[in-house]
Amino acid sequence: MRFKVKVFESCYWIPGYDFEREIISRVSRYAKTGDYLVISEKAISTALGYLVDESKLKPGLSARILARIWIPIFWGYLLGVLCGLKPSTLAKLRNYPYTEGVHHKEAAIRYAGPIAALKHFSEGGLDVNNLPYSYASLPLPRCEAQELASRIRMKLANRYGLDVTVVIVDSDHTFSWRSIHLSSRPAADGIINLSTLGFIIGSSLRWKARPTPIAISGSYGSLEEILEVCRIADKVMGYGLGRDIWDVSSKLGVPPTGLTWSILMMYTHKPYALIRKLDQYVS
Repeated sequence: MRFKVKVFESCYWIPGYDFEREIISRVSRYAKTGDYLVISEKAISTALGYLVDESKLKPGLSARILARIWIPIFWGYLLGVLCGLKPSTLAKLRNYPYTEGVHHKEAAIRYAGPIAALKHFSEGGLDVNNLPYSYASLPLPRCEAQELASRIRMKLANRYGLDVTVVIVDSDHTFSWRSIHLSSRPAADGIINLSTLGFIIGSSLRWKARPTPIAISGSYGSLEEILEVCRIADKVMGYGLGRDIWDVSSKLGVPPTGLTWSILMMYTHKPYALIRKLDQYVS
């Protein structure tokens, strides 16, 4: 499959931002029936206020063990190597920042569950990257993600006569082998959520890794096509100010919790993209 893509630059979506209005207005100028509209779950979660201030959580014993032993030792030297993580990632895990990390693991335990908290990052869809202070974004409830995707699709159809397929995506990986698709977080139908085990199986066996579709509204050829669309969209939408909190901290010269709303709003972001098959070029 071959596709063309148009990525949309936008401001940072702070809580309360009317992203639906922006998406409908801008996408309607370029979209054609049959296109895929892919939107970042992280951006949506932030705009809708699905955030938790990790600094306000009191870490329990489990969080302390995860931050002190499980991540730097088991992931840094054992599971990380088994899963083929990059040397730079292994180095970050081995030097896991305990002060911030213990609060993050407490948030993971509370909001994603103890099994998901065993993952080294993006536990059950929990994400701290490109967020200010000690905030983490929570994954969208599946029912709300599906309702949102359907609502955007219907607005494009009713107002502009456009029949597009709307996909909400998380950059966290879905691993594929033939017709088997495993994820480490709740995902669209057809993808098996095995929590942390899904990541360990998929990455250690070197299965094909692509972003995870959370909700799909509209027609599509196959789940394989959806995953390819998500891969292309995720690539052009990028990682914001960096791939992880360490990269952002290094790039901006601030501590991991030193990022502010004003800093984030100084930069251009790319929270959604329009994907079209090659024979339907996006100008």
